[in-house]
Amino acid sequence: MNLQMIIFVSAFLTISEGFTVKGSSGPLVVPLGGSVLLPCSVDSLVSLKDLEVQWKRSDSQILIHLYEDGDIRPEVQHEDYRDRAHFFTDNIKDGNFSLMLMNVTDKDKGQYTCTVHSGQESGETVLEIQDVERLIVSGSDQSLSVNVGEDVTLNCSVDSHIPPEDIEEVSWKKIVKDEHITVLLYESNKTLLESSDERYRDRVEFFRDEIHRGNFSLRLKRVRSEDKGVYMCQVFAGQLSDNTTVTLELGFSSLHILVLILCISACGSALLLYCSLIYCRNNTDTSGTLWKLQISLVVCPNICVFSAFLLWGLIEGFVNETVTCCALYALRPVMLFWAVRFLKYLQGSNKTWIRFFSVPRELGLFSIIVYSVFFAYGWKYTAHSVVLRVLQGILYGFVVLMSLSFMKALTQNVPLIILLFLLTSSFQELQIVFSFALLNLAIFVVTSVRLLLALCVFLCQLHIKYKVLQKRWLLLIMMLLDIPLSIYLHLVALEREKDYMGWISVISFIQALKMIVIFQCSAHVKLSGVQRQQDNAEQRRASLDSTEMTLPLCSAVIYMFGAVGLVLLNSAALMTELVLKARTGERVMKDLRLIVFPSECVFALSLLVLQMHAFCDAHHDQNNFTQRDLENTEAHELETLLAPDTGISKARHRGTGLLGPVP
Repeated sequence: MNLQMIIFVSAFLTISEGFTVKGSSGPLVVPLGGSVLLPCSVDSLVSLKDLEVQWKRSDSQILIHLYEDGDIRPEVQHEDYRDRAHFFTDNIKDGNFSLMLMNVTDKDKGQYTCTVHSGQESGETVLEIQDVERLIVSGSDQSLSVNVGEDVTLNCSVDSHIPPEDIEEVSWKKIVKDEHITVLLYESNKTLLESSDERYRDRVEFFRDEIHRGNFSLRLKRVRSEDKGVYMCQVFAGQLSDNTTVTLELGFSSLHILVLILCISACGSALLLYCSLIYCRNNTDTSGTLWKLQISLVVCPNICVFSAFLLWGLIEGFVNETVTCCALYALRPVMLFWAVRFLKYLQGSNKTWIRFFSVPRELGLFSIIVYSVFFAYGWKYTAHSVVLRVLQGILYGFVVLMSLSFMKALTQNVPLIILLFLLTSSFQELQIVFSFALLNLAIFVVTSVRLLLALCVFLCQLHIKYKVLQKRWLLLIMMLLDIPLSIYLHLVALEREKDYMGWISVISFIQALKMIVIFQCSAHVKLSGVQRQQDNAEQRRASLDSTEMTLPLCSAVIYMFGAVGLVLLNSAALMTELVLKARTGERVMKDLRLIVFPSECVFALSLLVLQMHAFCDAHHDQNNFTQRDLENTEAHELETLLAPDTGISKARHRGTGLLGPVP
């Protein structure tokens, strides 16, 4: 009996002293969706011959993984763990039988047994996945519908045992095709507003009092049409991450409807007033009725389009686009009233107050508005430098003064006019340079050329020996060379801006206005020179009015294009953009200025052609009138010389003669 006991104990010690299976020292906590290593190893090397390793669930005896006969047996693996449980076969020879479990779920909680068989020896260890760290981010189950201009809350809450202060990052992003636009970022317990895209800056915020509860809902203020789409709230905490999406749908708000009404009103009023004008022109001789219809045609449609663009800006928030388009339509009546002088049916009843409206006034006011936008942008852009802000303020002051001087541009001194324009352009472009902190070779070359042109004109103004500079045609060529240089410099300065093509359209329109003003000033001086050679007051007045002679058909067509056609075109473009953007959330035309200002340039240049034709007619008529006056004078002298003797006798009777007193 004692011998049997000794043999049993010896056998037991042999088996137990063969190897010991080691596992985890305590329960494991695994992140939801993450991976966990279930350790299993032996304290001494074992023979690979007849080695078998089994991983099972202790509670259900489900086979998770099996290594047998020198190879793994995936066909006997339970389907719940297929492609999720991986064995490190390269480490088996070192006695490491650990298992990597991936994509952990709540169902994976429980006990796991690692059993090792090697010959007559065996051992096992038990491990436990005690808990699965959960990070569940939830949002709205249904899409949100909101009207443009209202505020909306996009829900995002974190269901987790992790305290909010341990959450590393929360990001709200808008998903646009393959691009993720950052709306708002929360990182290291701080809200980073500067990380937001400029389209959402100053319009988004978290509810600070709710963050400690895991509520990271986003408040989006003053919703725009472009805000329509899918938003994703993504949360990161260590190795844990989860996200939720919210779909924002937009309704057609009352502001949208009002913009459509204004556009339709502009189109309808323009067509109705123009048809009424044609009818009254053909069926009545009352100039008062024609003038009332003409004033209504100039004012009413443009006020409607101005109001439509203003509301468009309030809805969408495109500041640069809104300010420039509104400024254009607020000043369009100035050019249209100035162009009235080209209409033949109003020539006989031209109003004296109509002369107040002139292109130089529109040019001056419009330039001030445009460069005020640049000044505001540069003031914000140069916040880091007081010196740049001071220089920018000084330059903007000069720009305003020079632009106001456009309103008095009709002077007798053409070189002074050219010098005024060159200096104004230089100040405007220097303001752009300091606003955007630009300095490169192209800007240096263009600025040098412009200063050289200004110096040449200044020398001409001093009337020194450079007589060639006193040629008016040379001065006009210098000015025409300055216009493309100005456009090029603005193109270089604004190329980094997203809406630079819209700005180039605006600058091109300003240059078109400059061309009209320069030609108008030059024509005025030329006609005034002819007028000084005429003695008859009636002839002088006729020469001043001769600038209003036109081609009847062409002037009517061009004026209809400017007063009616452009209103219809731009109103239709605005309505199309508004409807499609409200439906899809994306803009069809990236910048409406690409339609508004090029078409306005066509109208302005057409008026310039009419003005040139009127000038040629006026100059030709004045030359003919002067020639007729000279012929009449010669005929009168000849008639006097050929007068009968009775005339001479009468002269002698009065004591005078043709050659002096009679002796």
